[in-house]
Amino acid sequence: MSQHVGMLDLSPGAVVVVDGVEWLVESFAPQYGHIQLHRGDGTTMQTTVRALLTGPAHRAPVNALILGTDSATRQPMTLADLTQDQRELALVRLGHVLEVETGFRGGDPLRPAPGEPRRGYDPNATTLTARRLAKVAELQALDPQDARRLGFAHVSLRTLERLGADCRRFGVAGAILGSWVRRSGGRPSITEPVREAIFAVRAETLHRSRISMMARRRLVCQYVREKYDEQVQVPCYETLRQVWREWFGPGGARQRYQRSAAAVEATGIHVVVHRPGQVIALDTTILPVKVRESVFGDPVSAHLTIALDVYTHSLVAFRLTLVSDTSVDVAMLLRDVMTPLPLRDGWGEDMIWPYPGVPAAVVAEFAGYPVAALPFFTPETVTTDHGSVYKNHNLVEVQRVIGANILPARVLRPTDKQAVERAFGAIQSLLFENLLGYQGVDVADRGVDPEADAVLTVEAMEHLVATWSVKIWQNRVLGEYAPAWDPGGRHSPNTLFAAAMAQGGFALQIPTPELYYELLPAHHVSVHGRRGVKIRGLWYDGPGLDDYRHEPSTRGGVHKGKWVVRSDPRDRRTVFFHDPGGGQWHTLRWTGLPAEGEIPSFSDARARQLLEHARQAGLKPRSDAELLPLLLDLLSDVTPVHQWPTQAGPAGTGKRHRTEHAREATRAAAAHADRPEAPPAAEPGCGQDVGTVVPMRPVGRVAQVQTAVDAERRRRREAAVPDRPQPPPRLGDAFRRRSLFLLPADEPDEPGQAG
Repeated sequence: MSQHVGMLDLSPGAVVVVDGVEWLVESFAPQYGHIQLHRGDGTTMQTTVRALLTGPAHRAPVNALILGTDSATRQPMTLADLTQDQRELALVRLGHVLEVETGFRGGDPLRPAPGEPRRGYDPNATTLTARRLAKVAELQALDPQDARRLGFAHVSLRTLERLGADCRRFGVAGAILGSWVRRSGGRPSITEPVREAIFAVRAETLHRSRISMMARRRLVCQYVREKYDEQVQVPCYETLRQVWREWFGPGGARQRYQRSAAAVEATGIHVVVHRPGQVIALDTTILPVKVRESVFGDPVSAHLTIALDVYTHSLVAFRLTLVSDTSVDVAMLLRDVMTPLPLRDGWGEDMIWPYPGVPAAVVAEFAGYPVAALPFFTPETVTTDHGSVYKNHNLVEVQRVIGANILPARVLRPTDKQAVERAFGAIQSLLFENLLGYQGVDVADRGVDPEADAVLTVEAMEHLVATWSVKIWQNRVLGEYAPAWDPGGRHSPNTLFAAAMAQGGFALQIPTPELYYELLPAHHVSVHGRRGVKIRGLWYDGPGLDDYRHEPSTRGGVHKGKWVVRSDPRDRRTVFFHDPGGGQWHTLRWTGLPAEGEIPSFSDARARQLLEHARQAGLKPRSDAELLPLLLDLLSDVTPVHQWPTQAGPAGTGKRHRTEHAREATRAAAAHADRPEAPPAAEPGCGQDVGTVVPMRPVGRVAQVQTAVDAERRRRREAAVPDRPQPPPRLGDAFRRRSLFLLPADEPDEPGQAG
């Protein structure tokens, strides 16, 4: 039995439905539990209360119009469906009904209001019928406008009887006026043939090219005319347009994207994010604040890449790059998501790991350093856009290494990653708009000179964003992003993460330092016995290859017999080789590096430019030592300090070259920061650790280039003349030796002989 709200009415005359057939209760014997039912055609049926309660029967809805249950597709109405004014009127109507039924407006004789019971409504002196007649006279004497507002403009004795029965069964909901909750929705003009035609045209228009709404209406008319009788009326254009918008949306997307959206809707699959790390959204935008690079101090534009947890809306990782991000930057960003954020200098006790269940001391012991108040976890699904950096084959390998699934969003579907898009807007309004150097959303809204206003360096901006995200963003009220289990609560990213830890636990998994090498691009090469390995046109060598020279690898498959060497495109001075025997990572230096000192860092783009210069010059170098002078010429392209445009006059064409050098130094510093804190020990004979890169001031970088140039020239001179030559004789030495007038030297006196 399925029944509506209220008690089952088995009084004589009540209606019940048994197996879809309506029956009237003829008699009811509660002492025996027997019920006699009959129908209008004279058919009778004997049943019991037990059969009605356990069988397929239910009570027919009483006063369904008032309660909104006039059909199986409509839910009962409550006071929450009324406006504030309608609630007050419903309470007034209830007071009138209770005064008729009990003699008191509140319905409780033990708590009467002042002056109650009124004359004519005293239950001890009047009957129920007399009180109803008195109430009819009272309501008919009201002002017509007030009577209409209360719904008593045409009140009668039957009206009060009906309201009394409804209020006894449904409480205050029985006093709701039917016109307040009248049935909404539905269009009588949309008949079943028209409905069928609309869905048929919808399927057809998805297959065809994009057409207008008027053309869709013509197709609906054609379908109805050919499938059904011409007497079937098709709604007007405006009605059909509104119905189309209600059923299928505004339809502002392109036709190909409409088809893809319809295909997704047809599957009926709706993914609900219910735990941290289930979906991580990545996106990159141009930083709306001008910053100064740390090498030459020029104002430049940076790129901001963030990783946002869709469930908690935590800003779990971010990256600032002077150039557009690459696949290596994205891979390192995913590594940052999995790695605890170290507590930085100047961060107080309020920024230490605060989440209950896992003490901060335990996390610090696993990580090896104090951990900041920022969640970390292994991502399961990563949502990105369709940028080339996210489609790189290296990112596919990163997906396999970390065990995540890279899921690109649908084209022109902002709802697939709307959380990260809105996060960019929130960060801009909450932080970036308050900083000097903010350049607005477009050129028309830009200030007079945002480049001159820029005061923050890239390092200072990175520290500011990190501090702001941990201290402010993680504790900010989310508002409409409340979870499904507490939609009305106040939550922040930190509280949501803490609640998720309490519900599903927390996997304390911290990646090993060697993950840095595994996320770098891999190159399958052979080891040359004398020259080492060749990676993208440059040769690298080191003692780590001594045990594998002239030996093929035991790998099979496509790269059978090849060795795997990993390189960081941000710093091409070194590559990394994994020793299969000892399991260690060896650093291989570029063979063109001078042994006397280090040269400035150079990226993959600079290496390609180096090889292009060599090709244009017609060189066919047999060793990388011949490429070193060209590289030094490229690096020394920066003019001396007294010729810099910032020192001598207005900025000129030299700013582009300074920016390129600044980007290389910054990317090399980022590559060094991503490497493990305890890098592999320096190989014997490899010189200094080339991985230690510190952003240099202009004079330092120029001096480093000049030192490298002088060292290279000295090496070439020493290679040309291996032995020190004898000094030439003085002028006139040959004439003095052969002159006829040259007097012989005095002979010394013999001993004992007088002078």
